[in-house]
Amino acid sequence: MTVPSVTPCRGSTYAPGTTVADAMLRRPKVCEPSTTVGQARAMFADDHVHAVLVVADDVLLAVVERADLEGAPDHAPAGERGRLLGRVVGPDADLHETWHAMTGRRLAVVDTQGRLLGLLCLKRHGRGFCSLEDVAARERERRLAG
Repeated sequence: MTVPSVTPCRGSTYAPGTTVADAMLRRPKVCEPSTTVGQARAMFADDHVHAVLVVADDVLLAVVERADLEGAPDHAPAGERGRLLGRVVGPDADLHETWHAMTGRRLAVVDTQGRLLGLLCLKRHGRGFCSLEDVAARERERRLAG
């Protein structure tokens, strides 16, 4: 059976009923609770990094964004500057509805116990979500650039 696609917004197409889990990256980079503000700032030096995920025992403790670190001393724990409210979504959430509600380019995907399952990454142009292939291509480009 062919399922018609819809254009949820911004020009990309996803089939009706597509969930956040269908579009998320399943192995996002994470850091430990001991990660400092200085270390998080270094991670943000990569312009593709829009969120630092602080995780302990597979549970997401905080999503840290660049603005969260403003004015914080380098030695402070980065996770204390982040938050979960407004930065997480469940895997079964409707992708179309989530896309329309997004206020940033990243949402951590967590289960009902708060375990990190993935990361929903809106592409820079805003017309779709990053795929594993996109991430792999960027890694290859970085290696070739030296």
